[in-house]
Amino acid sequence: MLAAVAATVALAGAVPVHAVHADKVVKPNPGPAGSWRLIGQTHADHSNDHDTIVVKGPFDNFRKIKFKVTDAPLNMQYMLVTYDNGQPDRIDVRQNIPQGGESRAIDLKGVGQRSLRKVQFWYDTKGFLKGKADVTLFGMK
Repeated sequence: MLAAVAATVALAGAVPVHAVHADKVVKPNPGPAGSWRLIGQTHADHSNDHDTIVVKGPFDNFRKIKFKVTDAPLNMQYMLVTYDNGQPDRIDVRQNIPQGGESRAIDLKGVGQRSLRKVQFWYDTKGFLKGKADVTLFGMK
């Protein structure tokens, strides 16, 4: 029995363990229609190629979204927006965002289907020596 436990421990040490990237779960801030509201924030790291913000109720319908990048530049390839009904929407961004810069306002598809469930950001990090880029997501009702 003790030999079996020792073998299991030895095998566990020999098997490579890959880091699991956890999604950020957020609740959007309330605000009046027509104003930009903070939805959530994530940290783009040069060791990953994407990050996810999971939006937890209330699932407000947003007409537009945009994001701001701080702490390091970022080359945003695309976003994969998943609506509350499960429908995905790939939005090509293909934009180099400088440190302190922000994206254009991005119109979301569909009437009544713009209730966000999650937003995935797919990117290339440019400022490896500057560390992580903070990506802040905003939505407009």
